Amino acid sequence: MQKRVTVAVDAMGGDNAPVEIVKGAVEAVNEHDDLKVILVGDEGTVLKELAAYTFNKDQVEVVHASEVITNNEHPVAAVRSKKDSSIVVAQKLVREGKADGFVSAGSTGAVLVGGQFVVGRIKGVERAPLAPLIPTTKGFSLVIDCGANVDARPSHLVQFAKMGSIYMENIMGKKNPTVAIVNVGVEEEKGNQLVKETMPLLKACDDINFIGSIEAREIPNGWADVIVCEAFTGNVIIKLYEGVAAALLKKVKEGMMSSLRSKLGALMVKPALKKTLKEFDISRYGGAPMLGLTGLVVKSHGNSDATAIKNSIAQCIAFSKQDIPGKIKAHIGTKQSTPKA
Repeated sequence: MQKRVTVAVDAMGGDNAPVEIVKGAVEAVNEHDDLKVILVGDEGTVLKELAAYTFNKDQVEVVHASEVITNNEHPVAAVRSKKDSSIVVAQKLVREGKADGFVSAGSTGAVLVGGQFVVGRIKGVERAPLAPLIPTTKGFSLVIDCGANVDARPSHLVQFAKMGSIYMENIMGKKNPTVAIVNVGVEEEKGNQLVKETMPLLKACDDINFIGSIEAREIPNGWADVIVCEAFTGNVIIKLYEGVAAALLKKVKEGMMSSLRSKLGALMVKPALKKTLKEFDISRYGGAPMLGLTGLVVKSHGNSDATAIKNSIAQCIAFSKQDIPGKIKAHIGTKQSTPKA
């Protein structure tokens, strides 16, 4: 019998908790025989939600947590004071080896703080970045970092590039993934001090496929598989991506409904349009993994529905089976890069 991967899920975190969280967890175990989910939160509330579904009882466990960390609380203070919160209790399960991964749609700050200090970084990893997949015309790319380390140093970005390459190759199947650093131009003399100092370090690494700078307008075209930046820039990219996509979709819908002729045309293009929109649906990629930790932490979007939660849990299965922490430890924790000749 194949070994089950155990994932601790914050049942109380997110705009749609606990309804969509529990539903997504049930859908995940019903699709994966090799999965066990530990739902962490108010036991009575979680059990009430579970009562509506049919699933293998051996694959679902409920662990009680009496507190919830909200978005308006200071992350560090909340993690320290609310030891019995669903986020902290679930992340402790990962630290103690009782779970292979953790998923939450709750407070981003608390999840990141908990990842660093409750789960813990791999020895040798300077910073743990948040790395979401984004859709492109060529499939998808990984943005690293998008929210965990605003004030990054060149050495941090080099490690981000390596960790992102490991993730893309082993989880997403991208052989020798291309790596680029976000810049205001492709010329080497351009960029801020951080980019200028990081560029030669990335060029000197023989263990990544570094192709130089990438301008923001080329990110949607998939010019690079791994897009390296500090968290401020990465977060702006992600938020702008989401905003532009929503605005364009709204305008397309308005245009299609503007006249009888356009409505008839909409009926004809609807199948192709639905297929295209599905390809650009971020929820199908799951959440954003926090790389460089001893276990997997996945931050799902705050408004995640059951599908997004299910896919985030599925990420943990692949992550565990490919032993990404082990690969990162071997590559960064103990191995030093050899400069190119």
